Amino acid sequence: MASREPGSCVSPIPWAATLLLALGMETALALPEICTQCPGGVQNLSRVAAYCEETSKLMQARCCLSQKGAILGLDLQNCSLKDPGQSFFQAYTAVIIDLQANPLKDDLANTFRGFTQLQTLILPQDVTCPGGITAWENVSSFMDKQICQGQKDLCNSTGSPEMCPENGSCASDGPGLLRCICADGFHGYKCMRQGSFSLLMFFGILGSTTLAISILLWGTQRRKAKAS
Repeated sequence: MASREPGSCVSPIPWAATLLLALGMETALALPEICTQCPGGVQNLSRVAAYCEETSKLMQARCCLSQKGAILGLDLQNCSLKDPGQSFFQAYTAVIIDLQANPLKDDLANTFRGFTQLQTLILPQDVTCPGGITAWENVSSFMDKQICQGQKDLCNSTGSPEMCPENGSCASDGPGLLRCICADGFHGYKCMRQGSFSLLMFFGILGSTTLAISILLWGTQRRKAKAS
């Protein structure tokens, strides 16, 4: 076997470590803002952390992430939150969210608009499940929390009123929320208007209105300047 000169071969291990470090730094930089909104890590008994471990996903800061970086779990318990915040919608792909031990406002219905994948939501004991009990398979109340489980698809609920006309189809839009997906050639409220939405007309009216208001304000300010 031919001998190798000293220094003729560089071990791949340092290169691999450098690559992994770089990837780790990139992942940290790409972490959604909502994951670091609350300082510190999750508690030992966190249901989000348990879900993440059971599904072999990646737990970073307060988020359980898929391999593609989508948020599957979010733990913001005990973060002194009065409302989830503007970046909360980043977690719309979450399956489980924990918001217990926060002074949250009671009305959270629109907060979860678009959270169609949510199956477990843990809230403070005095906060109602978004959509009410009819939006969930099971609602459990405890001394320190309330757990909403099994989000229902109200479009498929027996006895639910027909929301959309024949030119639109019903789709879930979060707990207790529905929306109409319009068929081709229809738009507007519950897809009641036929024809495409006229962007030219919309921006034309918006532009002319804005111009008129600007001229009016300019004239008013000019008269005040002359009077003074």
